[in-house]
Amino acid sequence: MSEPDSNGSLVRYYCTAGNGMERFLIGEVKKKLAAEDVCQTAGKVLFSSSAGIHRVSELKAAERLFLLLRRDSPVRLSAHSGPAKAASELQSRVLGDISQWTAAAATWSRLQGELSGRRMTDHMPRREEGRGREEGRQGETEQRDEESSRGTCGVEAQRMKRKRDEEQKESSSAEERWTSEKKRGSVGVQETSGRDHDVERSCREMDDMTEDKVEHVKPTAGRPSRTEPDPSGPDRLSFRVSCKCTGSLSRYFSSQEVSRVIGGGLSRLLGWKADLKNPQLEVNVSLSDDHFLLGFPLTRLPLANRSYMKTRGLRSTVAWAMASLAHIQPGSCVVDPMCGVGSILIEAAQEHQAACFLGLDIDDGQLQKANDNVEFAELPNIQLLKASSTMLPLPSTSVDAVVCDLPFGRKFGTKTNMAANLPLILTEMERVLRVGGTLVLLLSPQLSCLLKNLLAQKDSGPPPTQETEPQPGLQLPPPPPPPRCSLQHQETLRVSLGAIDGLIHKYVKTDA
Repeated sequence: MSEPDSNGSLVRYYCTAGNGMERFLIGEVKKKLAAEDVCQTAGKVLFSSSAGIHRVSELKAAERLFLLLRRDSPVRLSAHSGPAKAASELQSRVLGDISQWTAAAATWSRLQGELSGRRMTDHMPRREEGRGREEGRQGETEQRDEESSRGTCGVEAQRMKRKRDEEQKESSSAEERWTSEKKRGSVGVQETSGRDHDVERSCREMDDMTEDKVEHVKPTAGRPSRTEPDPSGPDRLSFRVSCKCTGSLSRYFSSQEVSRVIGGGLSRLLGWKADLKNPQLEVNVSLSDDHFLLGFPLTRLPLANRSYMKTRGLRSTVAWAMASLAHIQPGSCVVDPMCGVGSILIEAAQEHQAACFLGLDIDDGQLQKANDNVEFAELPNIQLLKASSTMLPLPSTSVDAVVCDLPFGRKFGTKTNMAANLPLILTEMERVLRVGGTLVLLLSPQLSCLLKNLLAQKDSGPPPTQETEPQPGLQLPPPPPPPRCSLQHQETLRVSLGAIDGLIHKYVKTDA
């Protein structure tokens, strides 16, 4: 059951998702957030939920999270409109009711405050723990000094203690001077933006169009982060516009021109200040022939950037999706025979801490990275072992689920001929899997075709042999037929892995 929002009201969100991940995200928001009015468009899932924002920000299948300002029918301009009239029509259609913008900005500011409060609460125990350790070490040092001063070398020990005290005072004075300079603003780090030159130029143009109605909010000195929002004054926000414009509208305006038009209108009507490098608020605009979306990002980093992963491997959203297909239950035994850096195991163990997980790999370097990731994530229910996927050191029918990303591609490929070893690897996975257990594989399109052909051959049995005339003498019995495949295909899903696509195959073992 999801925790209610502190305001107790439904909030409308949307999330971006990789190709093929929309169905997983829809299922997740319904299950974890009790979401309502769930719908999807290309690469996005829209929903309403009263769950707390910290729960919403923990979605695993989403790439980025936005507060939805408005969803509307596509923007269509008259074919005979001149540039000035087209820009006016676009601005009027996109901006719409200005009261919606001020209300959304107030909601965004409240949610930002709740997220900031949660981060401070999460970090506080670590700071207190570190302060306690420091005080403990200082107390031990003082105790040793006192004991040594009472001994035969008491005079020398006292002299050394006075010297250390003077050094500590000098260090404290230097720290105080640094703090005072920091407060005066003489020390600071300014955040730089990764936007390209065209966006920077368009935002400068927006800035020129803006009347200086409000004072510009400068970044906090000494910390490379966005300016913290002022919950009491959403009308004094600094902002920038991030636009994606496709379809017929792109024949009239580029994405940079749309950003300039919308930014100029917001500056004029609301008094917001355009700021490319350090905005309080980013306005995300998506215009296509299918939809028109306006939203505010709620987190600076994508949700797919897992804070508990030290070394990244398989895309975290895809790893989570594979684990969700395995139907892991409390007490289940889950094996990844080619675990790599442990991405799938860690995503699964985060969700199912009452299950046990075993990762196998033949590569020492990959196992070391996996071990570092497991320790960093603090997941004691994951064990690692060096072994080959062609000879698993496990009893037959001893595993509830096998989940595996078979290496492929330039980044994750191996020197091993995966196509040649696939029959033996599949046989071992089938052997250790119990009846009713689930097998989930991520394959390249080439390996996917090979797997389908391999299973089809096992189902059809051996090819027929030509009958020969019986020979006199001892007759040997015919060899037993090979065992038929016990893996029943459930579904195949195509998902985006960035530059390439992968295919997720799901099977259930039906008989021994």
